[in-house]
Amino acid sequence: MPTETAPAYTYPERDEIRIESVLHALADPVRLRIVRQLAAAETGEIACGNLDVTVSKSTLTHHLRTLREAGVIMGRQQGTARYNSLRLEDLDALFPGLLNGILSAPR
Repeated sequence: MPTETAPAYTYPERDEIRIESVLHALADPVRLRIVRQLAAAETGEIACGNLDVTVSKSTLTHHLRTLREAGVIMGRQQGTARYNSLRLEDLDALFPGLLNGILSAPR
């Protein structure tokens, strides 16, 4: 019996990340909440199922895809769980201080 695996996702290379896409991705309150949680995570990553958001699974998938395609997050598969982490190094190299400024803004 074949085992199911999560689809392999593609991510933009550092030089393909555009400020417009990043700002669009971070403009949504749910996506900003996800990014805040990832930034605060002790391990630097959180499994999809452990994100504290009040949206359906399919809506969460949409939000994670938007963040991934914008170059804000990366994911890795471990067993049946997908772990997400911020692309801090890439974002800081391209847009110094942007993410820190957004994360430090009042909620």
